[in-house]
Amino acid sequence: MIRLTRINHVPLVLNSDLIEHIEVTPDTVISLTNGQKFLVLESSEEVISRIVEFRRSIAPSATKAVASELCGRGST
Repeated sequence: MIRLTRINHVPLVLNSDLIEHIEVTPDTVISLTNGQKFLVLESSEEVISRIVEFRRSIAPSATKAVASELCGRGST
């Protein structure tokens, strides 16, 4: 879940797994897999950054393990 701000300054907590795509028109429009759309104040780059930060926070050991495997340091 990521915290965003709707265009009318109302806070929004969004399940980032439901994001289908993000458009900049020039407002940031987030389209979900269920057809809902949200206009938010944050830029598309900020939304992406929050998604990455959230995913890292829920699986920090998994990302370290993947990075270790990619660098050839994993155990076999």
